[in-house]
Amino acid sequence: MISFSYLVHLANYSDGVLYILMLLFVVELAVIFDRSWYLRNAISKGKKILWGISVRGKLRRPDLEELVALSKGLPEEALLGVALRHFNLIHHYGSARGEAFANRLDEAIFLTTPSLDKRLWILDTIVTLAPLLGLFGTILGMFHAFSILAVPGHNPTSVTGGVADALIATASGLFIAMIGLLSFNAFNNAIEKTIYQLESLKVVLMNRLDGAPVVLEDTAAVKAPSSATASEMTA
Repeated sequence: MISFSYLVHLANYSDGVLYILMLLFVVELAVIFDRSWYLRNAISKGKKILWGISVRGKLRRPDLEELVALSKGLPEEALLGVALRHFNLIHHYGSARGEAFANRLDEAIFLTTPSLDKRLWILDTIVTLAPLLGLFGTILGMFHAFSILAVPGHNPTSVTGGVADALIATASGLFIAMIGLLSFNAFNNAIEKTIYQLESLKVVLMNRLDGAPVVLEDTAAVKAPSSATASEMTA
């Protein structure tokens, strides 16, 4: 089992580069856990919201209010908020496919998209920086290893042990970079899925609010006079 004192020896052998690599690894894990939790919720809950809307024939105000509450903190919240805020205005267009409504939904998507890849630049930087730092630490360790040859009375075979210790920095940098690269690509794939869900939600919202008059809270009151008028016309 590797002792703590040996780890300190390795870090000092690279002139402190391993300490920096450890710090990068901690930051990398923090970003991975943060983005994993956020994007996983965005995809799984976003699918439920999209399905909940697609199975409805028409959206009413209570439906939108319920969906906005369910999407709290999710990318879909912006689009559903647009639909809810403009619910009373959509009927002036005669159709939810009005250009103004579609533009507002597009605007909501554009404003939401940057939040999806938040802090991913940190992963991208670590993927590039970690191997370079590891190589730099190995070079510094090599200086220490070969400096033994200049000391009288030292066995030249002891250089091999120093070289092995120096290579730990390169191995650590490559390991950190591989973890970051796999996570970065996985997050990019998840972001593409989330954007596709937002585009699908836009189309579904427009379709569910299109093809029929907007259903307002006083629909029942409106229907009563209409029925009475129809009876008078029949008489």
